[in-house]
Amino acid sequence: MKVLVAVKRVIDYNVKPRVRMDGSGVDLANVKMSMNPFDEIAVEEAIRLKEKGAATEIVAVSVGPAKAQETLRTALAMGSDRAILVQSDDEVEPLAVAKILKAIADEEQPGLVILGKQAIDDDSNQVGQMLAALMGRPQGTFASKVEIAGDTVNVTREVDGGLETVALKSPAIVTTDLRLNEPRYASLPNIMKAKSKPLVQKTPADYGVDTAPRLTTLKVEEPAKRQAGIKVGSVDELVDKLKDLGVVA
Repeated sequence: MKVLVAVKRVIDYNVKPRVRMDGSGVDLANVKMSMNPFDEIAVEEAIRLKEKGAATEIVAVSVGPAKAQETLRTALAMGSDRAILVQSDDEVEPLAVAKILKAIADEEQPGLVILGKQAIDDDSNQVGQMLAALMGRPQGTFASKVEIAGDTVNVTREVDGGLETVALKSPAIVTTDLRLNEPRYASLPNIMKAKSKPLVQKTPADYGVDTAPRLTTLKVEEPAKRQAGIKVGSVDELVDKLKDLGVVA
């Protein structure tokens, strides 16, 4: 079974984002970038499936600028077999990403597509669900456990009441949650080997996808700073303060 894994280049999760002075977006100049953490989990899960013999080939895909090659090389160093970069210098919205992934999936015919449940830059949490809808394939979102049994993919996911397990007929779409696994570090020999693994560069036009934005960002602001708390000496004083603030009648 071939596994297709989507990865995204985002600001490193250890970096505090800075908003541009004009409020037009996040400042990416001289900022450390890395693979989206949820996508790292997706790559790791694909590698584990291959190690178990459930997967035969892992294809990593990214939609983004030329520098996203670094992210794909990381996926190759972790254990992916080859990579495809769909290069676009513009911000590509989730629907366009889903359309591109569908076109790639139509070409590659994977038995399983694995994505991170969301990217930490826009937090959209949309691509996996949109891809499943466009392809007409079953989906298992927020996966905390994935098991392959023949042509069935059993996905355990966290819900409000506990755990839910869904059985999906392959080919299927799975989005990963934090509890699924802990990604491995790429070893130096594998990093060197990744440089010689195939990485194909494409454009959205090659797949007939229009990436023109459908949304307009009006303004980006940093969250308001938390105000200092107020200490009270008794329950009665607490109630009085809450009344003064209009929290209780």
